[in-house]
Amino acid sequence: MAIRRTYTDKDVQLPTWLDTAGIPLGCLEKIKMLNENIAEINEMCQEALEDSVLMGCDQKQIRDVLLNLVRDLQEPFKDSA
Repeated sequence: MAIRRTYTDKDVQLPTWLDTAGIPLGCLEKIKMLNENIAEINEMCQEALEDSVLMGCDQKQIRDVLLNLVRDLQEPFKDSA
């Protein structure tokens, strides 16, 4: 049985969030939500990596799968025209 640790924002390298013009976001609620989303994604990926290794999966393969998931994300709100 794997021991799960609790992750904090300090475990994740968080960026300065920028708008489309390259200016740092100023809304603390937006920044907080973005940081929380990244921390949650980090925790889920870490757990998936640990689980896969415990089940005998090659660590490089699961890392590649996770990278491909991010690479293949659909662009939101893209014009369909």
